[in-house]
Amino acid sequence: MKDRAITIAVLAMGGEGGGVLADWLVDLAERNGFVAQTTSVPGVAQRTGATIYYLEMFPGHAVPAGAQPVLGLSPVPGEVDIVIASELMEAGRALQRGLVTAERTTFIASTHRVYSMTERTAMGDGRVDSQKLIDGGQAAALRFIGADFGLLAERSGSPIGPALYGALCASGALPFTREQYEETVRRAGVGVGASLKAFEAGYDAALQAAPAVDVAPLPAVGPRLAGLAQRIEREFPAAAHATLRAGILRLADYQDVAYAADYLERLAALRTARVDVLDETARHLALWMSYEDTIRVADLKTRRSRFSRVGGEVRLAADQQLDINEFMHPRIEEIADTLPAALGRWLLASRWARACVEPFTRKGRVIRTSSIRGYLLLYAIASLRGMRRRSLRFQVEHQRMGEWLAIVQALAATDPELALEVARSQRLVKGYGDTHARGWANFQRLLAVLPTLQAGPNGPQRLRDLGRAALADDTGQALDRLLAAV
Repeated sequence: MKDRAITIAVLAMGGEGGGVLADWLVDLAERNGFVAQTTSVPGVAQRTGATIYYLEMFPGHAVPAGAQPVLGLSPVPGEVDIVIASELMEAGRALQRGLVTAERTTFIASTHRVYSMTERTAMGDGRVDSQKLIDGGQAAALRFIGADFGLLAERSGSPIGPALYGALCASGALPFTREQYEETVRRAGVGVGASLKAFEAGYDAALQAAPAVDVAPLPAVGPRLAGLAQRIEREFPAAAHATLRAGILRLADYQDVAYAADYLERLAALRTARVDVLDETARHLALWMSYEDTIRVADLKTRRSRFSRVGGEVRLAADQQLDINEFMHPRIEEIADTLPAALGRWLLASRWARACVEPFTRKGRVIRTSSIRGYLLLYAIASLRGMRRRSLRFQVEHQRMGEWLAIVQALAATDPELALEVARSQRLVKGYGDTHARGWANFQRLLAVLPTLQAGPNGPQRLRDLGRAALADDTGQALDRLLAAV
């Protein structure tokens, strides 16, 4: 390595300190007898494409007098000594580009996730399996160092760059001492304290080099849900405890403790069913029972934790003011859903009532929740939680849930594989507005052919294929083709 350039590729998103990290590496090299160069190729957006910072450093003593080394401008697959990825999907991109090789690459990656737009907008669960990305990194690299450097940086009040810098120091992949690394941070003169704290955390984590995704402990429920937690332990199999505890936490937050108890009561008939059927049904029922309505949206947007989170994301200083503007565009259906059931049905059925209300719903409104007026407006809507049980949407959704649960329970005893797929099919019903209407229509189409699938061969697999087709595109053409075959 003494007679050739050391090559480094850093993949990072905007705001993560990738540029600062690259500058530190150049300064580190030049201050310690190397000739260094850095270039960057920016992505097209904060998340759809990361910036790649590429560095080459050549030992100065190996350069003949009066000459200069020729350094590359971009990484070449198979020729990169060190790859640093600020997030797990960026690690996957590095693998895909061929930047990581088992013969020479030290691969440092943060194991936390910032979901890509394709993952967020998928009609189903579009998330990439994190463990597969970690396994791929371990298999492809000469040495893989993985840890949640994002969490370490957050705890240190720093961008992730300094934590990754500390991990690089701990790896020993560069011929510099820890003191030389830290002096580079001090010379920069900006955020030195937080950066050195994150550096130390990243250094210690890299020495442990524990790349596996942590297994989360059972969710803590607190004293007000202690009775329901005891019921879970007493009445339900241990393999489903984590899902059930997460479910009661979610639903108590969504409505109240009695609503969480109702959740367990609905699942009581599945206590003796196959565990995977119970677990999947419990997960999807918790999501369904916490459907998004105007009350929920208003509640989430007016929580103190949200203002704190947004302030942290923009690094709000004590002498700064933060304004948050929300774009709201409720349709008349959402308004009717929030009203008491009888009044909501009347609004939807009455032509003159719709004509009076619809002019106010044709255009969206911008509401500044950081102002007193905007905050109180949404807070008033959120305070309607107490009347949610009498709302039109509540009655409709819970009737639908009951019909779905009855099907799962009936199949659990006779055809558990098909019951499992019926439980999973609920993932089609999500969102609000047109997305929710389209998902519910597809869900109904699947249930309509269920008797045919139950009577024929390979029913569970065929239902699984239908669900995937429904999630494959929002035009419904893929589902139409499979249903025609059924």
